[in-house]
Amino acid sequence: MKARLRDIAAQAGVSEATVSRVLNGKPGVAESTRQSVLTALDVLGYDRPSRLRRKSAGLVGLIVPELTNPIFPAFAQEIETSLAQNGYTPVLCTQTAGGVHEDDYVQMLLDRGVAGIIFISGLHADTNTAPDRYVALRERGLPLVLVNGYIEGVDAPFISNDEVASMGLALDHLVSLGHREIGLAVGPERFVPVIRKIAGFRNSMQELLGRSDVDGLIERSLFSVEGGATAAGRLIDKGCTAVVCGSDMMALGVIREARKRGLNVPRDFSVVGYDDSPLIAFTDPPLTTVRQSVTSMSAATVRALLDEIAGQPSPRAEYVFRPELVVRGSTGALRR
Repeated sequence: MKARLRDIAAQAGVSEATVSRVLNGKPGVAESTRQSVLTALDVLGYDRPSRLRRKSAGLVGLIVPELTNPIFPAFAQEIETSLAQNGYTPVLCTQTAGGVHEDDYVQMLLDRGVAGIIFISGLHADTNTAPDRYVALRERGLPLVLVNGYIEGVDAPFISNDEVASMGLALDHLVSLGHREIGLAVGPERFVPVIRKIAGFRNSMQELLGRSDVDGLIERSLFSVEGGATAAGRLIDKGCTAVVCGSDMMALGVIREARKRGLNVPRDFSVVGYDDSPLIAFTDPPLTTVRQSVTSMSAATVRALLDEIAGQPSPRAEYVFRPELVVRGSTGALRR
């Protein structure tokens, strides 16, 4: 015990007597000093006495799509960290193709008495989904926040990236480089973010190039490397010199297909991704992409949920966050 007190005191920069007072719950210790001693306990790997352990404010469910797309782990990490800092224990539920359904995860979370649930790119982003499942959760008083997707009739806050602005940023950049035949590679059109990206693409092509004949420049595929490669093949065959993608993973597939056809990126062909997920800056070439405001969106998501839990609900609206264009090495001037 003496050695333990000595180690803790040295780590915290206080006397052994002060450590003893903190561990035994004695008065007369400043709160900042008390926190230093408790932090020293954690750093040295000692268990806190039961009366000094952090009390969990409750469990919060976090339902995300598959983690193969690095943007979803990025959201999960930010949100889990923020929840933990506010005393909540996050329960991560990952959906995979053919795996556990969102509704099954929800039931599991309800059985564990969660304080609320955060949905990221869930069924609320699918226009084929009725709002009933979310309405039922709200009717039982469960706080919800829904990220990157929107569905009418749900009494909950929504947090989204501005998809229309994203397309404007990407196209403005490519047009400034001289590109006119610009394609769009996105996922299935039943998803709200895809619908909005297509609308933004149409608007920007009209505003920047005066073009309304863009149906043939839009390829709907899968949100994957393979889906991007398939879409790229079709767009290259149509004479496109640049492609805006619905995700960074699709963009990697577009680059792969362009190289397969003997094109150099960016000398012969330009590619813009979407998300700015981790490690994308280190691809070959480093990917020009539209960055989602993951940190700001995650902070707003947690704040909204905590307000809901506290009975101080946010105004019912969709909070839309401005993206940022990050220019790297996958886009270049059109060769004439």
